[in-house]
Amino acid sequence: MLDDSLLDDPAALLRADRQHALLALAGAGARIRIARRLADAAGLAALNPEGRPRTTVVAGSGSALTAAAALAALAVPNCQVLPLPPAEARAAGPVFTAGLGWQLPGWIGPLDLVVLASVQGIEGGLVSLAEQAYVRGCAIAVIAPESSPLAEAALQVRGLPLPYPPSTVDDGDQPQTDEPDLPAEDPGALWAFLAPLLALAEKTGVTQLPAGSLAAAADRLDEVAVRCRPDAQAYTNPAKTLAAQLSDTVPLLWADGPVTGAAADRFAAMLADRAGLPALTGLLPRALTAHRGMFVGRLGAGADPDDFFRDRVEEPEALQLQLVLLRRTPGVEELAEAGHSVSRARRLADAHEVRLTEYSSSLEDPLQALAELVGLTDFAAVYLGLAGQGRPDGGR
Repeated sequence: MLDDSLLDDPAALLRADRQHALLALAGAGARIRIARRLADAAGLAALNPEGRPRTTVVAGSGSALTAAAALAALAVPNCQVLPLPPAEARAAGPVFTAGLGWQLPGWIGPLDLVVLASVQGIEGGLVSLAEQAYVRGCAIAVIAPESSPLAEAALQVRGLPLPYPPSTVDDGDQPQTDEPDLPAEDPGALWAFLAPLLALAEKTGVTQLPAGSLAAAADRLDEVAVRCRPDAQAYTNPAKTLAAQLSDTVPLLWADGPVTGAAADRFAAMLADRAGLPALTGLLPRALTAHRGMFVGRLGAGADPDDFFRDRVEEPEALQLQLVLLRRTPGVEELAEAGHSVSRARRLADAHEVRLTEYSSSLEDPLQALAELVGLTDFAAVYLGLAGQGRPDGGR
C-alpha cells in the first residue's frame, strides 16, 4: 500500500531513502560529464580507429547490459551491438557477481570490438573474456575502476582502459533484508557506463548522434532532476504522479520504437529493483497481440462483470492493469509510421477500461529523448519503492 502522504514530505522521503538513491539520480548528469572527461584523459580523445567494427560486443551484468541495450537502440542501422550477459555462475568470493562467467560467440573475431564493463572490476570471468578476445584478435576496451583486476587485464591484452566513475554518493545503510552477496546496484551506474560507451561508439562510427549530444543529455538529466526533486509537490512532480498511479497495479510498459523500448526496459528493471514491482514491456505493434490477454483476463477493469452485488468491504482492492506508453515524436514521418499502433493501443485501453498514461519526448536527438524518459521513470521507480515502505518513523 502506497503512503501518499510520504510523497509530499521531503524530509521523510530523505529519511526513508537509506541508500541515497534520489541523490544518486540527481547526480546522473554529473556522472556523464565525469565519465567523458576520464575517458578522454585515458586516451579516447586521441583514438583514431581505421574503420567501423562489424560487431560491438558489450559484456557485463546489470546496468552494463542496460547500457549495451541503449547503445544498440542508438547505433546506426548497419552496425550490430550485442549485449553479452554471463553464461554461467561459479562459487567464488563473497559477492555473487565475482563468480560469473562469459563466453564469446564462435563467430566473433578480428573484425569485432569487445567492450568489458564492470562496476567493481573483480569478475574473473571478464578477465578470462578479455583473454579470449585477445586470442581471437578482437579490438578490446574495458570500463572498470582504475587499478581493479579488470582494468589491469586491459593493459595485458593491449586494450583501451576507460575508467568507471564511481558514485560520489554514500551507499548509506543497506536494509537488513538485502542478500549479502547481491548488493543493490548504484542507480546512476547506467550513465557511468553509457557515457564512455557512447564516446567510444562515436569514435568508431557505431553511432552518428548530433554534435554535443552527450553533454546535452547530461543537461537534460539535470533538468529532470530539478522537476522531480523530493521537495516538489506531487501535483507538480511527474515522477511522484507516476509513482502514485503505479501503486497496486500490474504495469504494462509499451514503447513505440527502439529508443523508447530501451527506456521501457530500464523502467521495468528499476521497478523490480527499487520498488519490488514486476512489469511487462513490449514494443508496438507487437505488444498489441502479445499482451491482448492481459486486457481480457482477470486484471482488466471489466474482467468480473457478473458479481456487481458482491460485498467487497472486507476484500482487498483488486490489482488492475496500468498501461504506460513511452513515445518519441521527433517528426511527421515517424509520427505517421507509429500513429496507427498508438491509436490502436489507446482504443484497446479505453475499450477495457484500463488506465493509460503517456509520456512522450519531442526532442530530435534520440539520446536526449532517452535521457528525458529514463530520468523521469527512474525517479518514479524510486519514489514508488520509498512510499511503499511506509514512513521510517512509524507514521509520525
